[in-house]
Amino acid sequence: MGDIAECSWYSLVLCSIGSVTVVYYLLRWSWRCWHGFKVYVLSEIWQTNLRTYGQWAVVTGATSGIGRAYAEELARRGLDIVLISRSEDKLCSVAKEIESRYKRQTRVIQTDFTEGHSIYSAIAQQLEGLQIGILVNNVGMNYIGVLANFLDVPDPDQRITQVINCNTLSVTQMSRLVLPGMLERGKGLIINISSEAASQPQPMLSVYSATKIFVTYFSRCLHAEYRSKGITVQCVVPFIVSTNMTHNVPVNPLVKSAASFARDALNTVGYTTYTSGCLTHALQISNLHMPKNKQPSFLQLVDKADELTGGAWVRHHQQDLRPPELYMILAGV
Repeated sequence: MGDIAECSWYSLVLCSIGSVTVVYYLLRWSWRCWHGFKVYVLSEIWQTNLRTYGQWAVVTGATSGIGRAYAEELARRGLDIVLISRSEDKLCSVAKEIESRYKRQTRVIQTDFTEGHSIYSAIAQQLEGLQIGILVNNVGMNYIGVLANFLDVPDPDQRITQVINCNTLSVTQMSRLVLPGMLERGKGLIINISSEAASQPQPMLSVYSATKIFVTYFSRCLHAEYRSKGITVQCVVPFIVSTNMTHNVPVNPLVKSAASFARDALNTVGYTTYTSGCLTHALQISNLHMPKNKQPSFLQLVDKADELTGGAWVRHHQQDLRPPELYMILAGV
């Protein structure tokens, strides 16, 4: 009789532990679903009024891709736009289009973010006197746009420095320039464009992925430091968007156009400080981040491809297969 009672006690304990565990994971899953619904669905219905941050929005890398899409969407929502990029002709063209279509003021600043520290004093002078409410740190680059081992980068001394200057120095220095004015007014929004490439080691994209994890951590730290002062710092982590950097991969239910992505991503402002930008990207990234025994990492994908081809895959494809294609082919995205 005692053995039966003891057995029942152990069973009760195990059942209780199991029940608590199940309830915990159900609550956790329910919270994530609610959070995703709020960020990516409700945000489209109840959008934050971005004009409350200030009159002007500054966008880097604003002549194409995600940067141009952000500039146009911000203008559509009522802000005047400062466009910063390398090509003066393209800057003037985009500025004229924004002024014509959205009836907003624009200013253009021609600069090359790969040049390093020397450019920021001139940028500061041209921004002086503007009530800057929003900064979008979008400008970014990879060293060659295709897969390559670290030492196989063409002209590595110059190219690697350019990537670091463009992807990390621009984010820190542009934030330094606009933050004082935001702090004076007690409000401001900084949007830093990172990448899914920051979420795990990315062989053959080593410098690019390392710069993007810098952007992610810098954004989170800056938000923690200044949120009590009324400053919001949002980190945007897109998956695949059809832009020049992704070789304009065709738009489909999983690949967003730049315009659609920017619209969805701006909807999330006020709802979260860390966002995939849109629901489809959030679902894809969640799939890629499943437990390791179920979902291979990027590093494992490269190793597996090389193993299946006897080492020929990396040698043959590092110059012509792009990272988005690698995910789609090997990860089944």
